[in-house]
Formats: sequence, structure tokens, C-alpha cells
Amino acid sequence: MKSTRTYTMRARAESTEATRRRIMESVVALSEERLRLEIVLADVADRAGVSVQTALRHFGSKENLFAATLEYRRAQVREEWVTPAGDVAAAVRTITDFCERTGDWMLAIMSREHVDDASAKVVAGGRKLHREWVTETFAAELAGCADPDALVDLLVVATDLYTWKLLRRDAGRDQATTAERMLHLVRAVLPAS
Repeated sequence: MKSTRTYTMRARAESTEATRRRIMESVVALSEERLRLEIVLADVADRAGVSVQTALRHFGSKENLFAATLEYRRAQVREEWVTPAGDVAAAVRTITDFCERTGDWMLAIMSREHVDDASAKVVAGGRKLHREWVTETFAAELAGCADPDALVDLLVVATDLYTWKLLRRDAGRDQATTAERMLHLVRAVLPAS
């Protein structure tokens, strides 16, 4: 009898988690499609295949849903950005592939960071995440550097969304050329080994 109850409770917990994830994924998808953060809860619920009441029951409020989604998405990005230690080309490919998928959305959100608190929060979190990624990804190169903070700054610039935008959107370079030039920048600022 106990094993049936345990199984039922586990199945219910998994179902609850799947519903929460589906609701958060709907927030992400709608935001990326619309290139903005302002999303109506009814649209999120409709996209997730649940009622507004179900969404509120899972998160308590629209604000809590968006805060949970922001943390959920940051965790996803951290996983996406995992790069083999010492593989500079893979690191640049990771960033340029990410920019290809989400760059236009990120640029749209960044354009509103000075007029919208939610956008400012997303952008600040993204900048922090990028700097952490650079510090972790290039840890070996930073360890032997005389001025690691300066090197982090240069690597952040070399792998930044704006660098991608200048090459890909403004100069009209293709994806491969953009990645190649960003890789050239990264290698140029790394200490000679």
C-alpha cells in the first residue's frame, strides 16, 4: 500500500513540475517572439494549455511567475554555455550560437533597460552571467595573468552581444565570419602561451 502512495505522490510532484516548466517556457517563448517582456498572463496560460487560475495557483502572482522564469532561464543559459576548459574556439562558438538564437531579443530588451525596471533587471542579470562565464571559461588563462581583471574586461568585450551585433547585424557578416572574427579578438587578448 505504501509503495502505491509513494508512486502517486511522486507522479503528482512530477506532473506539477512539468506544468510549472510549461508555464515558464511559455513566458520565455512569448517574450522571444514578441521581443519584449510585457506579456499578458492570459496569453501565457493559453500558450501553456492551462487556465490563468492554474498559473496563479502555481506561482501566486504574475510577478512571482516572471521572477521564477527569470531564474529558470538563467539556469538554462548557464547549462547552454558550459564549454570544455581550454577550448577557446568552442567558447566563441557557444556565444555566437547563443547570439544567433537570442541576439535580437536581447538587443530589444537592452534597448529598454533605461526606461523599464524589468528590462533593467534582465539586462543586469545577463551582464553578470556573461562576466561569470568569461571568468569560469578562461580560468586557466586568467590564473597566469598579471592583471586578470583587465583580461576579463577584454574577454567580455570580445565575446559581447554588441560585438556580435557590430559584425553580424551592422556589418552584415555571415554567422561563420562573425564567429571567426570574434575568435580572432579573443585570441588577440589572451596571453601568449
